[in-house]
Amino acid sequence: MKKYTLFEIYSEDKIEYQTERYKKAAESYKRIFGDGEVRFFSAPGRTEVGGNHTDHNFGKVLAAGVSLDVIAVASATDDSIIEVKSEGFEKDVVDTTDLSVYDDEKNTSAALIRGVCRKIKDLGYNIGGFKAYTTSNVLKGSGLSSSAAFEVLLCTILNCLYNDGKITAVEAAQISQYAENEYFKKPSGLMDQMASSVGGFITIDFLDPKNPVINKIDVDINKYGYSLCIVDTKGDHADLTPEYSAIPNEMKSVAKLFGKDVLRGISKSEILEKASEIKEECGDRAFLRALHFIDENDRVDAQAKALTSGDFDAFLDEVNKSGNSSYKYLQNIYANKSPEKQGLSVGLYLAEEVLDGEGASRVHGGGFAGTIQAFVPNDKLGEFISVLDGVFGKGACHVLTIRPCGGVEVSL
Repeated sequence: MKKYTLFEIYSEDKIEYQTERYKKAAESYKRIFGDGEVRFFSAPGRTEVGGNHTDHNFGKVLAAGVSLDVIAVASATDDSIIEVKSEGFEKDVVDTTDLSVYDDEKNTSAALIRGVCRKIKDLGYNIGGFKAYTTSNVLKGSGLSSSAAFEVLLCTILNCLYNDGKITAVEAAQISQYAENEYFKKPSGLMDQMASSVGGFITIDFLDPKNPVINKIDVDINKYGYSLCIVDTKGDHADLTPEYSAIPNEMKSVAKLFGKDVLRGISKSEILEKASEIKEECGDRAFLRALHFIDENDRVDAQAKALTSGDFDAFLDEVNKSGNSSYKYLQNIYANKSPEKQGLSVGLYLAEEVLDGEGASRVHGGGFAGTIQAFVPNDKLGEFISVLDGVFGKGACHVLTIRPCGGVEVSL
Protein backbone atom coordinates (compact mmCIF):
# COMPACT_ATOMS: atom_id res chain seq x y z
CA MET A 1 0.00 0.00 0.00
CA LYS A 2 1.46 3.31 -1.07
CA LYS A 3 2.68 5.73 1.60
CA TYR A 4 1.78 9.36 1.01
CA THR A 5 3.99 12.33 1.83
CA LEU A 6 2.67 15.44 3.54
CA PHE A 7 3.02 17.31 0.24
CA GLU A 8 0.71 14.78 -1.46
CA ILE A 9 -1.95 15.10 1.23
CA TYR A 10 -1.97 18.76 2.28
CA SER A 11 -1.75 22.13 0.55
CA GLU A 12 1.69 23.73 0.51
CA ASP A 13 0.72 26.48 2.94
CA LYS A 14 -0.20 23.85 5.57
CA ILE A 15 2.99 21.74 5.48
CA GLU A 16 4.69 23.53 8.38
CA TYR A 17 1.55 23.22 10.52
CA GLN A 18 1.08 19.56 9.64
CA THR A 19 4.75 18.72 10.28
CA GLU A 20 4.45 20.18 13.78
CA ARG A 21 1.12 18.43 14.29
CA TYR A 22 2.54 14.98 13.48
CA LYS A 23 5.60 15.71 15.62
CA LYS A 24 3.43 16.58 18.62
CA ALA A 25 1.34 13.45 18.07
CA ALA A 26 4.50 11.32 18.09
CA GLU A 27 5.60 12.97 21.33
CA SER A 28 2.20 12.24 22.87
CA TYR A 29 2.44 8.60 21.77
CA LYS A 30 5.87 8.28 23.40
CA ARG A 31 4.63 9.88 26.61
CA ILE A 32 1.67 7.47 26.85
CA PHE A 33 3.07 4.22 25.40
CA GLY A 34 6.83 4.63 25.63
CA ASP A 35 9.54 4.24 23.00
CA GLY A 36 9.16 2.03 19.96
CA GLU A 37 9.00 1.98 16.19
CA VAL A 38 5.90 3.83 15.05
CA ARG A 39 4.01 4.44 11.82
CA PHE A 40 1.76 7.34 10.84
CA PHE A 41 -1.76 7.24 9.40
CA SER A 42 -4.44 9.70 8.28
CA ALA A 43 -8.09 9.61 7.22
CA PRO A 44 -10.03 12.68 6.01
CA GLY A 45 -13.34 14.18 6.88
CA ARG A 46 -15.71 14.58 3.99
CA THR A 47 -17.97 17.13 2.43
CA GLU A 48 -21.22 16.22 0.72
CA VAL A 49 -21.90 18.41 -2.30
CA GLY A 50 -24.97 16.68 -3.73
CA GLY A 51 -27.18 13.79 -2.78
CA ASN A 52 -28.52 14.97 0.57
CA HIS A 53 -29.97 11.91 2.33
CA THR A 54 -29.97 9.64 -0.71
CA ASP A 55 -27.41 6.95 0.10
CA HIS A 56 -29.57 5.06 2.60
CA ASN A 57 -32.13 4.43 -0.15
CA PHE A 58 -29.47 3.31 -2.66
CA GLY A 59 -29.25 6.69 -4.36
CA LYS A 60 -26.44 8.83 -5.78
CA VAL A 61 -24.12 11.32 -4.10
CA LEU A 62 -21.41 13.78 -5.02
CA ALA A 63 -18.86 14.07 -2.23
CA ALA A 64 -15.21 14.76 -1.52
CA GLY A 65 -12.53 14.13 1.05
CA VAL A 66 -11.38 17.38 2.66
CA SER A 67 -8.23 18.79 4.20
CA LEU A 68 -9.39 18.27 7.81
CA ASP A 69 -8.46 14.80 9.07
CA VAL A 70 -7.84 12.38 11.91
CA ILE A 71 -4.23 11.25 12.25
CA ALA A 72 -2.68 8.41 14.24
CA VAL A 73 0.72 7.38 15.49
CA ALA A 74 0.57 3.60 15.84
CA SER A 75 2.60 0.50 16.48
CA ALA A 76 1.74 -3.20 16.15
CA THR A 77 1.92 -5.41 19.24
CA ASP A 78 2.42 -9.13 19.76
CA ASP A 79 -0.87 -9.61 21.58
CA SER A 80 -4.59 -9.26 20.83
CA ILE A 81 -5.08 -5.95 22.64
CA ILE A 82 -5.88 -2.69 20.86
CA GLU A 83 -5.21 0.48 22.87
CA VAL A 84 -6.28 3.80 21.41
CA LYS A 85 -5.74 7.10 23.19
CA SER A 86 -7.52 9.90 21.39
CA GLU A 87 -6.65 13.46 22.33
CA GLY A 88 -9.11 14.76 24.91
CA PHE A 89 -10.62 11.35 25.68
CA GLU A 90 -9.93 8.40 27.97
CA LYS A 91 -7.94 5.53 26.50
CA ASP A 92 -9.97 2.72 24.91
CA VAL A 93 -8.75 -0.83 25.47
CA VAL A 94 -10.30 -3.64 23.41
CA ASP A 95 -9.36 -7.33 23.44
CA THR A 96 -9.87 -8.56 19.88
CA THR A 97 -10.51 -12.11 21.07
CA ASP A 98 -13.91 -10.80 22.21
CA LEU A 99 -15.81 -9.06 19.42
CA SER A 100 -19.27 -9.25 20.95
CA VAL A 101 -21.71 -6.35 20.83
CA TYR A 102 -22.08 -4.70 24.25
CA ASP A 103 -25.00 -2.38 24.98
CA ASP A 104 -22.95 -0.33 27.43
CA GLU A 105 -20.44 0.46 24.64
CA LYS A 106 -23.11 2.08 22.45
CA ASN A 107 -21.95 5.45 21.09
CA THR A 108 -18.32 4.84 22.17
CA SER A 109 -15.02 4.56 20.35
CA ALA A 110 -14.55 1.11 21.87
CA ALA A 111 -17.68 -0.02 20.01
CA LEU A 112 -16.21 1.24 16.73
CA ILE A 113 -12.92 -0.55 17.36
CA ARG A 114 -14.70 -3.80 18.14
CA GLY A 115 -17.06 -3.45 15.17
CA VAL A 116 -14.28 -2.69 12.68
CA CYS A 117 -12.35 -5.75 13.87
CA ARG A 118 -15.44 -7.95 13.66
CA LYS A 119 -16.15 -7.05 10.04
CA ILE A 120 -12.51 -7.27 8.95
CA LYS A 121 -12.34 -10.76 10.44
CA ASP A 122 -15.66 -11.78 8.86
CA LEU A 123 -14.32 -10.75 5.45
CA GLY A 124 -11.38 -13.12 5.90
CA TYR A 125 -8.73 -10.53 6.65
CA ASN A 126 -6.34 -10.42 9.60
CA ILE A 127 -6.67 -8.45 12.82
CA GLY A 128 -4.19 -7.94 15.63
CA GLY A 129 -3.22 -5.73 18.51
CA PHE A 130 -1.78 -2.24 18.26
CA LYS A 131 -1.23 0.89 20.28
CA ALA A 132 -2.23 4.25 18.82
CA TYR A 133 -2.49 7.91 19.69
CA THR A 134 -4.95 9.89 17.58
CA THR A 135 -5.77 13.54 17.18
CA SER A 136 -8.40 15.17 14.99
CA ASN A 137 -9.16 18.57 13.51
CA VAL A 138 -12.39 17.32 11.89
CA LEU A 139 -15.14 19.41 13.44
CA LYS A 140 -17.51 17.26 15.47
CA GLY A 141 -21.18 17.67 14.54
CA SER A 142 -20.14 19.55 11.42
CA GLY A 143 -21.37 17.21 8.72
CA LEU A 144 -17.71 16.51 7.94
CA SER A 145 -18.13 13.05 9.51
CA SER A 146 -15.53 12.80 12.24
CA SER A 147 -16.86 9.35 13.18
CA ALA A 148 -16.43 8.04 9.62
CA ALA A 149 -12.89 9.42 9.51
CA PHE A 150 -12.08 7.63 12.78
CA GLU A 151 -13.56 4.37 11.50
CA VAL A 152 -11.64 4.58 8.23
CA LEU A 153 -8.49 5.40 10.21
CA LEU A 154 -8.90 2.20 12.24
CA CYS A 155 -9.36 0.21 9.01
CA THR A 156 -6.29 1.82 7.50
CA ILE A 157 -4.13 0.96 10.51
CA LEU A 158 -5.24 -2.68 10.52
CA ASN A 159 -4.94 -2.86 6.74
CA CYS A 160 -1.34 -1.67 6.77
CA LEU A 161 -0.16 -3.46 9.92
CA TYR A 162 -1.72 -6.86 9.24
CA ASN A 163 -3.00 -7.12 5.67
CA ASP A 164 -0.35 -5.61 3.38
CA GLY A 165 -2.90 -3.10 2.10
CA LYS A 166 -5.18 -5.76 0.61
CA ILE A 167 -8.40 -4.27 2.02
CA THR A 168 -9.83 -2.07 -0.74
CA ALA A 169 -11.16 1.44 -0.21
CA VAL A 170 -14.70 0.22 -0.87
CA GLU A 171 -14.32 -2.60 1.64
CA ALA A 172 -12.89 -0.20 4.22
CA ALA A 173 -15.99 1.98 3.82
CA GLN A 174 -18.31 -1.01 4.21
CA ILE A 175 -16.39 -2.20 7.26
CA SER A 176 -16.68 1.26 8.79
CA GLN A 177 -20.42 1.51 8.11
CA TYR A 178 -20.98 -1.90 9.69
CA ALA A 179 -19.18 -0.79 12.86
CA GLU A 180 -21.23 2.40 13.06
CA ASN A 181 -24.57 0.68 12.42
CA GLU A 182 -24.19 -2.54 14.38
CA TYR A 183 -21.85 -1.61 17.25
CA PHE A 184 -22.02 2.18 17.65
CA LYS A 185 -25.77 1.90 17.01
CA LYS A 186 -26.08 4.92 14.76
CA PRO A 187 -28.15 4.50 11.58
CA SER A 188 -26.24 5.78 8.58
CA GLY A 189 -25.79 5.21 4.89
CA LEU A 190 -22.46 4.47 3.26
CA MET A 191 -21.66 7.87 1.81
CA ASP A 192 -19.68 9.28 4.77
CA GLN A 193 -17.35 6.33 5.01
CA MET A 194 -16.94 6.00 1.26
CA ALA A 195 -15.94 9.62 0.75
CA SER A 196 -13.44 9.38 3.62
CA SER A 197 -12.05 6.07 2.39
CA VAL A 198 -11.69 6.98 -1.29
CA GLY A 199 -10.87 10.69 -1.10
CA GLY A 200 -10.89 13.25 -3.90
CA PHE A 201 -14.00 14.59 -5.65
CA ILE A 202 -16.20 11.56 -6.38
CA THR A 203 -19.65 10.47 -7.42
CA ILE A 204 -20.98 7.32 -5.79
CA ASP A 205 -23.91 5.32 -7.12
CA PHE A 206 -25.32 2.99 -4.46
CA LEU A 207 -27.72 1.10 -6.74
CA ASP A 208 -25.86 -2.04 -5.64
CA PRO A 209 -24.63 -1.06 -2.16
CA LYS A 210 -22.32 -4.06 -1.99
CA ASN A 211 -20.63 -2.89 -5.19
CA PRO A 212 -21.08 0.90 -5.39
CA VAL A 213 -19.92 2.57 -8.58
CA ILE A 214 -17.35 5.26 -7.86
CA ASN A 215 -16.11 7.85 -10.34
CA LYS A 216 -13.49 10.47 -9.59
CA ILE A 217 -13.81 13.96 -11.01
CA ASP A 218 -10.65 15.97 -11.47
CA VAL A 219 -11.62 19.54 -10.68
CA ASP A 220 -9.98 22.49 -8.96
CA ILE A 221 -12.64 24.97 -7.88
CA ASN A 222 -9.99 27.62 -7.24
CA LYS A 223 -9.39 27.93 -10.96
CA TYR A 224 -12.96 29.21 -11.24
CA GLY A 225 -12.30 31.81 -8.56
CA TYR A 226 -14.27 30.11 -5.79
CA SER A 227 -13.54 28.77 -2.32
CA LEU A 228 -15.38 26.02 -0.45
CA CYS A 229 -16.56 27.15 2.98
CA ILE A 230 -18.13 25.18 5.79
CA VAL A 231 -19.79 27.29 8.47
CA ASP A 232 -20.38 25.91 11.96
CA THR A 233 -23.66 27.39 13.18
CA LYS A 234 -23.00 26.04 16.70
CA GLY A 235 -26.06 23.80 16.74
CA ASP A 236 -26.35 20.90 19.17
CA HIS A 237 -26.78 17.41 17.68
CA ALA A 238 -27.83 15.90 21.01
CA ASP A 239 -31.09 13.94 20.89
CA LEU A 240 -31.43 14.33 17.13
CA THR A 241 -31.14 10.63 16.27
CA PRO A 242 -34.96 10.29 15.92
CA GLU A 243 -34.96 13.17 13.41
CA TYR A 244 -32.23 11.50 11.34
CA SER A 245 -33.83 8.06 11.55
CA ALA A 246 -37.20 9.40 10.40
CA ILE A 247 -35.81 10.38 6.99
CA PRO A 248 -34.80 6.91 5.72
CA ASN A 249 -37.74 5.35 7.55
CA GLU A 250 -40.28 7.63 5.86
CA MET A 251 -38.66 7.16 2.45
CA LYS A 252 -38.75 3.38 2.91
CA SER A 253 -42.38 3.52 4.01
CA VAL A 254 -43.19 4.98 0.59
CA ALA A 255 -41.11 2.31 -1.12
CA LYS A 256 -43.04 -0.35 0.76
CA LEU A 257 -46.26 0.73 -1.00
CA PHE A 258 -44.56 -0.28 -4.24
CA GLY A 259 -43.43 -3.62 -2.81
CA LYS A 260 -39.82 -2.47 -2.46
CA ASP A 261 -37.42 -1.94 0.44
CA VAL A 262 -35.93 1.33 -0.85
CA LEU A 263 -36.94 4.14 -3.19
CA ARG A 264 -34.28 3.55 -5.84
CA GLY A 265 -35.88 2.27 -9.01
CA ILE A 266 -39.22 3.99 -8.43
CA SER A 267 -39.89 6.85 -10.86
CA LYS A 268 -41.29 10.29 -10.15
CA SER A 269 -44.33 9.58 -12.31
CA GLU A 270 -45.08 6.48 -10.21
CA ILE A 271 -44.82 8.53 -7.01
CA LEU A 272 -47.10 11.24 -8.37
CA GLU A 273 -49.66 8.72 -9.63
CA LYS A 274 -49.92 7.29 -6.13
CA ALA A 275 -49.87 10.68 -4.41
CA SER A 276 -53.20 10.30 -2.62
CA GLU A 277 -52.40 6.81 -1.33
CA ILE A 278 -48.91 7.82 -0.19
CA LYS A 279 -50.23 10.89 1.61
CA GLU A 280 -52.90 8.79 3.31
CA GLU A 281 -50.69 5.86 4.29
CA CYS A 282 -47.32 7.54 4.90
CA GLY A 283 -48.05 11.23 5.42
CA ASP A 284 -47.35 14.40 3.49
CA ARG A 285 -43.75 14.69 4.70
CA ALA A 286 -42.90 11.17 3.54
CA PHE A 287 -44.40 12.01 0.14
CA LEU A 288 -42.26 15.15 -0.15
CA ARG A 289 -39.13 13.35 1.05
CA ALA A 290 -39.63 10.67 -1.60
CA LEU A 291 -39.84 13.34 -4.31
CA HIS A 292 -36.69 15.00 -2.92
CA PHE A 293 -34.88 11.67 -3.20
CA ILE A 294 -35.76 11.21 -6.86
CA ASP A 295 -34.96 14.79 -7.88
CA GLU A 296 -31.73 14.80 -5.85
CA ASN A 297 -30.41 11.79 -7.76
CA ASP A 298 -30.98 13.68 -11.01
CA ARG A 299 -29.20 16.71 -9.55
CA VAL A 300 -26.12 14.63 -8.73
CA ASP A 301 -25.93 13.56 -12.38
CA ALA A 302 -26.32 17.18 -13.47
CA GLN A 303 -23.63 18.37 -11.03
CA ALA A 304 -21.17 15.74 -12.22
CA LYS A 305 -21.85 16.57 -15.86
CA ALA A 306 -21.35 20.28 -15.20
CA LEU A 307 -18.05 19.74 -13.38
CA THR A 308 -16.75 17.37 -16.01
CA SER A 309 -17.61 19.77 -18.84
CA GLY A 310 -16.21 22.78 -16.99
CA ASP A 311 -19.56 24.56 -16.68
CA PHE A 312 -19.13 25.83 -13.13
CA ASP A 313 -22.12 28.15 -13.26
CA ALA A 314 -24.38 25.19 -14.07
CA PHE A 315 -22.80 23.29 -11.19
CA LEU A 316 -23.51 26.13 -8.75
CA ASP A 317 -27.11 26.30 -9.97
CA GLU A 318 -27.58 22.62 -9.12
CA VAL A 319 -26.02 23.13 -5.67
CA ASN A 320 -28.56 25.87 -4.97
CA LYS A 321 -31.38 23.64 -6.20
CA SER A 322 -30.19 20.91 -3.85
CA GLY A 323 -30.23 23.31 -0.92
CA ASN A 324 -33.69 24.55 -1.84
CA SER A 325 -35.04 21.01 -1.99
CA SER A 326 -33.50 20.07 1.35
CA TYR A 327 -35.10 23.12 2.95
CA LYS A 328 -38.62 22.72 1.50
CA TYR A 329 -39.09 19.03 0.80
CA LEU A 330 -36.54 16.98 2.74
CA GLN A 331 -37.07 19.39 5.66
CA ASN A 332 -33.83 18.80 7.57
CA ILE A 333 -32.95 22.40 8.36
CA TYR A 334 -34.26 22.44 11.92
CA ALA A 335 -35.87 19.98 14.31
CA ASN A 336 -39.64 20.24 14.63
CA LYS A 337 -39.35 19.71 18.38
CA SER A 338 -37.15 22.82 18.72
CA PRO A 339 -38.41 25.45 16.26
CA GLU A 340 -36.71 28.19 18.29
CA LYS A 341 -33.31 26.75 17.33
CA GLN A 342 -32.73 27.53 13.65
CA GLY A 343 -29.02 28.15 13.29
CA LEU A 344 -28.92 26.60 9.83
CA SER A 345 -31.72 28.85 8.62
CA VAL A 346 -29.90 31.89 9.96
CA GLY A 347 -26.66 30.79 8.31
CA LEU A 348 -28.33 30.22 4.96
CA TYR A 349 -30.00 33.63 5.06
CA LEU A 350 -26.71 35.39 5.84
CA ALA A 351 -24.91 33.42 3.12
CA GLU A 352 -27.49 34.44 0.53
CA GLU A 353 -27.24 38.07 1.62
CA VAL A 354 -23.47 38.16 1.14
CA LEU A 355 -23.44 36.10 -2.05
CA ASP A 356 -26.18 38.27 -3.56
CA GLY A 357 -26.96 35.96 -6.48
CA GLU A 358 -23.45 34.59 -6.90
CA GLY A 359 -22.04 31.27 -5.70
CA ALA A 360 -24.17 28.75 -3.86
CA SER A 361 -25.18 27.68 -0.36
CA ARG A 362 -26.96 24.66 1.13
CA VAL A 363 -27.34 22.58 4.25
CA HIS A 364 -24.30 20.39 4.82
CA GLY A 365 -24.53 16.79 5.95
CA GLY A 366 -27.39 15.29 7.92
CA GLY A 367 -28.92 18.62 8.86
CA PHE A 368 -31.16 19.77 11.74
CA ALA A 369 -28.10 21.39 13.36
CA GLY A 370 -24.42 21.86 12.57
CA THR A 371 -23.13 23.37 9.37
CA ILE A 372 -23.94 24.93 6.04
CA GLN A 373 -21.83 24.72 2.91
CA ALA A 374 -21.10 27.58 0.54
CA PHE A 375 -19.17 28.11 -2.65
CA VAL A 376 -17.94 31.69 -2.30
CA PRO A 377 -16.39 33.91 -4.98
CA ASN A 378 -12.87 34.70 -3.83
CA ASP A 379 -13.49 38.43 -4.09
CA LYS A 380 -16.28 38.04 -1.50
CA LEU A 381 -14.47 35.57 0.76
CA GLY A 382 -13.28 38.17 3.26
CA GLU A 383 -16.76 39.67 3.63
CA PHE A 384 -18.33 36.20 3.86
CA ILE A 385 -16.02 35.14 6.69
CA SER A 386 -16.50 38.43 8.51
CA VAL A 387 -20.30 38.30 8.39
CA LEU A 388 -20.69 34.62 9.30
CA ASP A 389 -18.03 34.75 12.03
CA GLY A 390 -19.67 37.91 13.34
CA VAL A 391 -22.87 36.00 14.05
CA PHE A 392 -21.61 32.51 14.94
CA GLY A 393 -18.27 33.41 16.51
CA LYS A 394 -14.68 33.76 15.38
CA GLY A 395 -13.50 30.68 13.52
CA ALA A 396 -17.02 29.50 12.64
CA CYS A 397 -16.25 29.75 8.92
CA HIS A 398 -13.73 27.19 7.65
CA VAL A 399 -12.15 27.45 4.21
CA LEU A 400 -11.37 23.92 3.01
CA THR A 401 -9.46 22.28 0.21
CA ILE A 402 -10.32 18.97 -1.47
CA ARG A 403 -7.97 16.19 -0.42
CA PRO A 404 -6.80 13.88 -3.24
CA CYS A 405 -6.59 10.66 -1.18
CA GLY A 406 -8.58 8.79 1.44
CA GLY A 407 -7.31 6.74 4.39
CA VAL A 408 -3.55 6.35 3.95
CA GLU A 409 -0.27 5.60 5.66
CA VAL A 410 1.87 8.72 5.88
CA SER A 411 5.59 8.94 5.20
CA LEU A 412 7.32 11.72 7.14
